[in-house]
Amino acid sequence: MVRIFLPFPYRFLLMTEFAKEAEKEIIFINPKKIKIMGTIQKGILGGFSGKVGSVVGGSWKGIDYMRSMAQRRTTTSSQRQKEQQMKFGLIARFQQPLANLLAISFKSYAIKMTGANSAMSYNIRNAITGLYPDFVIDYPRVLVSRGDMPNAINPVATAAAGGIVNFTWQNNAGSGKAKDTDKSILVAYCPELSQSIYTDAGAERSVESGSLDLSAFSGLKVETWVGFISDTGNITATSVFAGEVTVQ
Repeated sequence: MVRIFLPFPYRFLLMTEFAKEAEKEIIFINPKKIKIMGTIQKGILGGFSGKVGSVVGGSWKGIDYMRSMAQRRTTTSSQRQKEQQMKFGLIARFQQPLANLLAISFKSYAIKMTGANSAMSYNIRNAITGLYPDFVIDYPRVLVSRGDMPNAINPVATAAAGGIVNFTWQNNAGSGKAKDTDKSILVAYCPELSQSIYTDAGAERSVESGSLDLSAFSGLKVETWVGFISDTGNITATSVFAGEVTVQ
């Protein structure tokens, strides 16, 4: 027996003698009641979007992918997995208030990943010290920007009255891709509050100084960094730790 699947509007065919004579079974489908699980976007050889059985398909940054549906873990984590999970948590809490900055300041190294993921990868591998379960972030080794533009020389942060923290550096325009017009990236992170204050459009390199209003962190210690980004926003400098200061 041959089954012919016809859209709902063709209901009138049920009354034809042709269907009886051909001994064909006609099954009517109402398109409005069809549940679409996956959509093929580029033909049979292309990727698909949605869920088909236990497989989920999609596209990210132009890359087609398929993955199995997540399953509930039934085994306990290994020691190495526990260590990695703790490291991930430490850096994730640090980077969360910096997510918008990292999307810009790490984009030179964000190949088929986000800037935040690129920063996460670097900082997990290079900026955590200690032994499990007593891991801590080694702030002088943290990067908040990364690129092949030279950073300024000897960046230093100092606290001033009224919650202001001043940043100073030595201009080195003309060294490699460094220019007088590069904008400073000034970052302050308060570990006690897990919050950051920053700018990615600070004073130009040639000015040799800039500042942040950190009155929200008054009386607390902050970790600070200086980086630079070109006036076109296409090139960044690898950040340099500018010190730990207590906000007045």
